[in-house]
Amino acid sequence: MSANDHTTAHEEAHTGPIKTPQQLLAAVFFSFVVPVFAIIGLVYYVVSANKPIAGADESAKSVAQRIQKIGMVEIRDANRPLKSGEEVYKAQCVTCHGTGAAGAPKFGDAGAWAPRIKTGFDALWHSALKGKGAMGAQGGGDFEDVEIGRAVVYMTAAAGGKFAEPAAPAAASAPAAGATAAAATPPADVVAALAAANKTAAPAAAAAPATAGAAAPALYSQVCVACHAAGVANAPKLGDKAAWAPRIAAGVDALTASAIKGKGAMPPKGGSTAPDSEIKAVVQYMVNAAK
Repeated sequence: MSANDHTTAHEEAHTGPIKTPQQLLAAVFFSFVVPVFAIIGLVYYVVSANKPIAGADESAKSVAQRIQKIGMVEIRDANRPLKSGEEVYKAQCVTCHGTGAAGAPKFGDAGAWAPRIKTGFDALWHSALKGKGAMGAQGGGDFEDVEIGRAVVYMTAAAGGKFAEPAAPAAASAPAAGATAAAATPPADVVAALAAANKTAAPAAAAAPATAGAAAPALYSQVCVACHAAGVANAPKLGDKAAWAPRIAAGVDALTASAIKGKGAMPPKGGSTAPDSEIKAVVQYMVNAAK
């Protein structure tokens, strides 16, 4: 081997794989630029994975709005047995607390319920009754206060709470029932005036079946009194001549049609299932009281 060949071989042994400027640029690119873009892509993926799904907040708000209370007239059975906390939860609370919609603590989530349980039963009960945040009063339901309290106990118990269920107001139920009955019964002078007025009622009223006419005071006390005794939702009060005058001018048939089909805040037949003949009789009953 010549000296030149030996020198060339020695130089090649001490040079790296990069022999041209193009190879140098490629090496720099793959060593620095590609890892930087890979890191940026990884960061973007992690950040985007924690973002809420588009429209999720709006969906939760729409659920909360749909379960808000609206004005209505309801005839409730005061003698029905009180529902358990589980029954109330499944009938009403599960809508939000089952999925955590609108920020509601999910059923059984001890971590979400812990700070709420620390506030005490009374605070949670009050919030459930009056509403809080996106949750309307009673979550949009219509239960007795003690039933809502039972639902609070049921949900907190699933997350480690140890609250006792509120007792049913047995002692207060008798006076309350008596007061309701007294409020539902028309005054004696009104009853006497109506009895006298019925003797000279219009032919349309006289044409009603005797059974329907006899049922009119009872139907009024059971259904109509809820609004017409106190003028709730702009209902004309029983015996208020000024309020009834324009209605009487429209005629009993028109008033009966409105009562049967419902009008404004009043549902069809006031929420009752009475036959049309009894509805007409109770309309005539209230008309006679305002003449």
